[in-house]
Amino acid sequence: MLLLLICLLGSGAAVQAAEEGTIKAGIFAGSIDLSGKTQAEALAAVEAYVAGLQDVEITLLAAADTEVGVTAGDLGIAWANPELVTEAAQIGTRGNVIERYRVLKDLEYENKVFPIELSLDLQAVSDLLLEKCAVYDTEAVDASLQRIDGQFQVTEGKTGYRLDVETSIDVINDLLTEDWDCQPCTIPLNVRVEEPRGNAEELAQITDVLGTFTTSYSSSNSSRCANVENGCKLINGTTLYPGEEFSTYDTVSPFTEKNGYYMAGSYVSGKVVDSLGGGICQVSTTLYNTVLRAELEVTKRYNHSMIVSYVDPSADAAIAESSGKDFKFVNNLDYPVYIEGVTQDKKITFTIYGKETREAGREVRYESEILEVMKPSSDDIYADASKPIGYLVTEGAHIGYRAKLWKIVTVNGEEVSRTEVNNSRYKMVPRSATVGTATEDPGAYEQIMAAIGTGSVDQVKSVIAALTAPPAPENTEAAQ
Repeated sequence: MLLLLICLLGSGAAVQAAEEGTIKAGIFAGSIDLSGKTQAEALAAVEAYVAGLQDVEITLLAAADTEVGVTAGDLGIAWANPELVTEAAQIGTRGNVIERYRVLKDLEYENKVFPIELSLDLQAVSDLLLEKCAVYDTEAVDASLQRIDGQFQVTEGKTGYRLDVETSIDVINDLLTEDWDCQPCTIPLNVRVEEPRGNAEELAQITDVLGTFTTSYSSSNSSRCANVENGCKLINGTTLYPGEEFSTYDTVSPFTEKNGYYMAGSYVSGKVVDSLGGGICQVSTTLYNTVLRAELEVTKRYNHSMIVSYVDPSADAAIAESSGKDFKFVNNLDYPVYIEGVTQDKKITFTIYGKETREAGREVRYESEILEVMKPSSDDIYADASKPIGYLVTEGAHIGYRAKLWKIVTVNGEEVSRTEVNNSRYKMVPRSATVGTATEDPGAYEQIMAAIGTGSVDQVKSVIAALTAPPAPENTEAAQ
């Protein structure tokens, strides 16, 4: 009993000495021999080894097999299991004398190797991929058409490549933290291949006129003419594939001088004011009527706030940045379509080409039905004390309408369907005038204010004419 107590006491003292001593022989961290090292020395040895890995070159294969050279340090390589040093130091120090003896004897025949686990800074990997690899992404370019001198010419598409950042992070992390031999290596990233839509054979089927429409802008000034022609040019040449949606606003904007626009009249809050791109709604309206005749699917359409002169009520389509108005439609056919836009002799024409699949003898036309007419009953007149009598600025009235558009389908001349396309309401805006009232003549002031009070622009004009007319010459007889 006494001998056993002495052995146990001796065993406790030995354990304490071992914990304060060095790592036993035959213990490794990876390929690093930790034998005879203190814990601090072992930590330093492994840290130095991992630090040396930071300069190892890694080649990343980005889009189209583009090679991007980085280092393991760029990817945030780090030591993930430093606790192995503590575990290594405890080997041969735990248990009774027999257990420790067995552990030490085992080490004489087989080394104990702790794997050095590595980790990456996943945020650093993501940032690196976005900064150095995603820049090689290329958008797929669909095959497209050009109509030159009445003939279609096909431009072949181009394959696109897009880096899948999220899955590429996993690829890099798995390889460098699980299967890496700590040597320079090449890692193919996950790159999605995006094939272009269309080919010469498919686009060669675009031969038929599905719909066409023309409006005139002959009364427009030079700036409005330029805006209409510019908007038409931006749309011309569009190839639209099955299921693809077209946004008129996205295609013709931004409304800036750099994008070819000038100041011209447009509707804003019930008034006609100059703005960049004024007149662009005639472009969207002409295209709208073309789309209706091609029987493509309209997905978004707004009428103007006030009636326009170049189409019947309910046959217009407005676009406006401030109010979010847009004209959109989808190619709901089984084949691509091509949009041609032409301006000539102050007329704008859109034509949609495709493959005709509608039955022979089928025709479609559109009729506008006016449901209500709202005429102004009086004028709006505003006095401006900062302007002299004689100053008069007028703006014409706009008759209000409520109207609907009907689609009428006939087959061999007989009507087979009549469908409501839209129901539109246009504001009634009275004729308005801003009248100058500044004068030093009390009588003239009273007359102009009385005329304003009548609510009649014509009466105001009559009084202004009388007040500003030159005095009649005196009728004097010649001296006898």
